Amino acid sequence: MVVPSRGGPVRPSSSVTLVTRAAFDDIIHAPNRLQICALLAPVDALDFATVRESLAVSDSVLSKHVKVLTDVGYLHTAKTRHASRSRTWLSLTDTGRAALNLHLAELRRIAAIATAHAPTGASPGTPSERAAP
Repeated sequence: MVVPSRGGPVRPSSSVTLVTRAAFDDIIHAPNRLQICALLAPVDALDFATVRESLAVSDSVLSKHVKVLTDVGYLHTAKTRHASRSRTWLSLTDTGRAALNLHLAELRRIAAIATAHAPTGASPGTPSERAAP
C-alpha cells in the first residue's frame, strides 16, 4: 500500500500492519446473520422455530435474514410435513460453511491485530473514563 504525500510516496514501515478485507463477508457480518450461521455450523439442520427462539426475533425478521443468506447461496431451506404441521428446516450450504469459516478467520485476524497493539496496563472503560484524573 502506498500513501501519497507532498514529498512523494510514503511506504509503510515494517511495524505497520496492513488491514485487508479479503475474507470479510458483509453478508454474514450482520449480527443476526452471523448468529444464524453460527447456530447452523455445528449441525446438519435446525428448524425455523428453534433458530427464531435462539435469536429472540420475530418470524418476519428471521425470514428476511434467511432470504438474504439463501439468495447468495449460503443457506438452504427445506419444508417437511408431519401430521398436519409444516416445518421449515435451515441448513448451511458448503458455500455458506466456507464463507463463515473465512469470515471467522478474518475476525480472528483483526482481533489479533487489536490485541497485539494494545498498550500494556491499559485501563478498562471508555476513552473519556481512562482520561479522567
